[in-house]
Amino acid sequence: MSPLEIIATLLGLANILLLVRRSIWNYPAGIAMVSLYGFIFLEAKLYSDALLQMLFLALNIYGWVNWSRQQQDEVVPVRWLSGRGFAMTVAVAVVASLGWGWLMHAHTDAALPYWDAAVAMPSVLAQYLLARRWVDNWVWWIIVDLIAVPLYWTKDLHLTAGLYVLFGIVSATGLRAWSKAAVAR
Repeated sequence: MSPLEIIATLLGLANILLLVRRSIWNYPAGIAMVSLYGFIFLEAKLYSDALLQMLFLALNIYGWVNWSRQQQDEVVPVRWLSGRGFAMTVAVAVVASLGWGWLMHAHTDAALPYWDAAVAMPSVLAQYLLARRWVDNWVWWIIVDLIAVPLYWTKDLHLTAGLYVLFGIVSATGLRAWSKAAVAR
């Protein structure tokens, strides 16, 4: 556990708690967190997660801009995907995870490339859904958390694994809160 991991973990907690509240201020914490985790995952040879942090940086900037355009009082409106839309996200996540895992396995010395890809690709999907304000993003974050905890524990990133346990709990809270907000519209 490094000081960098401790700071990134604290920023991650701030980020997700602000997300549950649908506050635009989640984005500065998220930008700082993903910047630090890029270095942490690179050092752990979790290359998919390291690259993911760069994409998260771009998606956090996109989300910040998108949310800024949609809100009046710092709380954004949210909505659900259709059943067909959710089924498409499942197909995309599976195909992308397998493809990316194969690329990492074939072209790098990545540690646990398929497992890492199974965290990275659904994370991309979840982050995109979050930036677009789809309630379903929380379902995907819960799936990511369930896959990520044992991966990070295995790589001796215990504090990060603990953070993802908390992310899972808070994601369930976010799903409940955003579901009510979507129904109330």
